[in-house]
Amino acid sequence: MMNNLTKVWLSTGIIIWLCAACEQIKDKRLKNGLIYCSEGNPESFNPQTTTSRITLDASAHQLYDRLIEKSDSSDQLVASLAESWDISDDGKTIDMYLRKGVKFHKTRYFIPSREFNAEDVIFTFNRWRLNTHPFYASADSYPHMQSYQLELLIDDIQQVSSHHVRFKLSSENHDFLTQLTTDYMVILSAEYGAKLALQEAQSQLDNYPIGTGPFYLEDFVKDEYIRYKAHENYWQGKTKIDQLVFDITPQSSNRLAKLITGECDVVAHPVASEMEVLQDRPGISLQSKNADNIAFWAFNTLKPPFNRSEIRRALAKAIDRQTIYKTIYYGMAFPANSLLPPSSWAYNNNLPTITYNPEQAKKELQAAGIEPGFKMQIWSAQIEREYNPNSLKMAELIKANLAKVGIVVEIVEFEWSTLRKKLLDYSYDSVLLGWTPDMQGPDNYFIPTLSCPAAVIGNNRAAWCNPYFDNLLHNAAASTDLKQQKDHYMQAQSLLLQEMPVVPIAHSLSFLAKQHNVVKVKFQPFSAISFKHAEKF
Repeated sequence: MMNNLTKVWLSTGIIIWLCAACEQIKDKRLKNGLIYCSEGNPESFNPQTTTSRITLDASAHQLYDRLIEKSDSSDQLVASLAESWDISDDGKTIDMYLRKGVKFHKTRYFIPSREFNAEDVIFTFNRWRLNTHPFYASADSYPHMQSYQLELLIDDIQQVSSHHVRFKLSSENHDFLTQLTTDYMVILSAEYGAKLALQEAQSQLDNYPIGTGPFYLEDFVKDEYIRYKAHENYWQGKTKIDQLVFDITPQSSNRLAKLITGECDVVAHPVASEMEVLQDRPGISLQSKNADNIAFWAFNTLKPPFNRSEIRRALAKAIDRQTIYKTIYYGMAFPANSLLPPSSWAYNNNLPTITYNPEQAKKELQAAGIEPGFKMQIWSAQIEREYNPNSLKMAELIKANLAKVGIVVEIVEFEWSTLRKKLLDYSYDSVLLGWTPDMQGPDNYFIPTLSCPAAVIGNNRAAWCNPYFDNLLHNAAASTDLKQQKDHYMQAQSLLLQEMPVVPIAHSLSFLAKQHNVVKVKFQPFSAISFKHAEKF
């Protein structure tokens, strides 16, 4: 709990310090608009190309629509750009009947000459599933789709008519329609793509976006702001706010100060240490969502000696996770013993607890040939994530723990987007990261983070590939028997605890803070933030 002096410092000291900069951002104060203090720069403006939550927040629901959406109040599928759909008896053919009258964005860099139709659906899906597509190579990877191997699941996409497309699947897949609702399944403009191809400017597809969503991109200044304007001809009706600005503010304390001064209307992921100040502050309210995320410490299993499971298990025993919970999360997280949270129907309650035992860890490390003085690195991100509000502090705590078992740790810090790029060359020893799921099923905790396909494309930060593990996930997805599914997932969790490619640390509660006069901001599990229905009174 915070003392009164801390509260005073948070609520007044930072504000005074920041006020000197207030004059510099008056141009971002909006008439009939909303300012959202976000954590960092997006990598692009296309969710197809990343799993970064910052990029998804900046693009998925502001700029684009999907064929199908999830209901806000249940798990039911609802019509979006597809008005209806039919599934064949064998489950391998899906006919989508598309909405008419949907207009794409009109911007300073593109003026559409036609409305949304079947060509756009085929262009969008073929872009990431066919390596012969002219825009396939303009992105490094398509991590979500490739982790799930959706390019192998979809045999073909056919245009039956201008507003009717047919998906031909290689096999029945119970989750395919749910996949279409994820943040990654945005619909692009084929006409815009054709224009860029003629100009040999394929990279602009992801950086100068065109979608059908509620806002269009007006301006982006790195490290400063993103400015959106309302799509006047949005098919669901023009938004209640005319402008939306993402004020890029990496430090949570700065976001808090901007919220208190009224410089921001909504702030991203206030950290646990700020909760008491926010709860006591008149005119400010909190939204929360469940602790469905996972923070973990990943080992590079391609690099000796971290390619040996006995060493990874010993290192896990050297970590005092109870101190981490108290120091980093302030009671706003739950201990993790699996990537799956205990609330999941597939959680394995019989897993042995990862206990802090430095003496045992020291013995096991020495038995494995790791002598006192062994040096290793821990990479850390310079950003506060909902699953890890203070990665550097966590790294320092782990460093102190490992010193007690004779290991010398160097902490290497990177800006978030730089870290994600550098992770692709697998030059690190270990890294502190986490995952926020995109779908409700258990496999969304495992496939994008630890499957073999995810290792191939670089999204599996442990670079751990175990065909038996993948087969357990495949069998779980293929089964229609809930008991069999759970058995496969429980075996997968036991295998992970034995192999320990990552050390699960915590499942953290997630919050959004906003002014009382801002309503209808969509902040829900398994989805990026959406301001489509936001209002400001």
